[in-house]
Amino acid sequence: MSLEVTRKENQQPTPPTGGHNGNGMALLQSMATTHRLRLNPNTEHKPESYEGLHLEFSPLLFSSLERYLPPPMLSHSRDSKLHYMRDIILRYSPEGERTRVQKQREYRQKIISHYQPLHRELYAMHASNFFAPSFLKAINENKEESFRSIMAEPTQGVFTFEMLQPHFCELLLSEVENFEKWVHETKFRIMRPNTMNKFGAVLDDFGLETMLGKLMEDFIRPISKVFFSDVGGSTLDSHHGFVVEYGINRDVELGFHVDDSEVTLNVCLGKQFSGGDLFFRGVRCDKHVNTETQSDEILDYSHVPGRAVLHRGRHRHGARATTSGHRVNLLLWCRSSVFRELRKYQKDFSSWCGECQREKKERQRVSIAATKQV
Repeated sequence: MSLEVTRKENQQPTPPTGGHNGNGMALLQSMATTHRLRLNPNTEHKPESYEGLHLEFSPLLFSSLERYLPPPMLSHSRDSKLHYMRDIILRYSPEGERTRVQKQREYRQKIISHYQPLHRELYAMHASNFFAPSFLKAINENKEESFRSIMAEPTQGVFTFEMLQPHFCELLLSEVENFEKWVHETKFRIMRPNTMNKFGAVLDDFGLETMLGKLMEDFIRPISKVFFSDVGGSTLDSHHGFVVEYGINRDVELGFHVDDSEVTLNVCLGKQFSGGDLFFRGVRCDKHVNTETQSDEILDYSHVPGRAVLHRGRHRHGARATTSGHRVNLLLWCRSSVFRELRKYQKDFSSWCGECQREKKERQRVSIAATKQV
């Protein structure tokens, strides 16, 4: 949840590794010299599933990137496309990032090989058992009017809606408690969700990564495509899923910040608590992250178990003190590698930054005034 933004630097291309169909790859590489990646995704193409493979990067990243491949490449085998896309990613992924991803994979594998899940039904997507019927109906219809019919938008760009069934919330709370008990008994040193929360757990680390990936891909991305297309909502391809805990002997509050995400899903799981309201103060780019809040950007929101809050990661927010009880929230930071790459070369963020919008309107006002004067 740091305000700092890490930039990726280009590096020299990495030679392809062996173990794949040489003729197929030679043909793909030959085609790559005459065919560029698409500027926009092929929304009609249904990409391959890369789940279950031992990959250095998220399977969703490959599925997302496949939509950008030149049309002649789409008919090739999954193995050939995977090899070609991996080569592209390695060209532009710094060595430090690749090392970090590899260590993270090893860390997760160590946990998964020792931790015994309590509720195995959580580890695969069972939509009818997880979600509120109204939410499922809107997702299945997949129309803006269907989404809006179940949502409230108390301030621009912050959407709230009923999402999780009580039984799912209970199961997930129980699973997290079981994991924390295992951590305590084995004295296993775990990584906390982020730099600001000292309590909570990363759900991806103990086996829930695939389920949460489906949650992002099949349920959050369709909504984000409609409401957050200006920040990569239609190209979300990776996530960071975790729970945070507030109350006595837990974190108490959370300071003013922005998330390391393009779109953030925040759902209260329970339990009994008072306080802990979220407060929102407008969307900002890096340049304007510390500028003043306008009166129409102020929102205070009280958590309700099972009810979701969906907003841009750059929407400044914080959490007030939980004054009694124990509050646990599920967070899903959804990210778009395409948007992050494009953002490096942009100078105008007025499509989503509130302060950039105000500066642009002021320049237009001054220009019109000057023209009238002349």
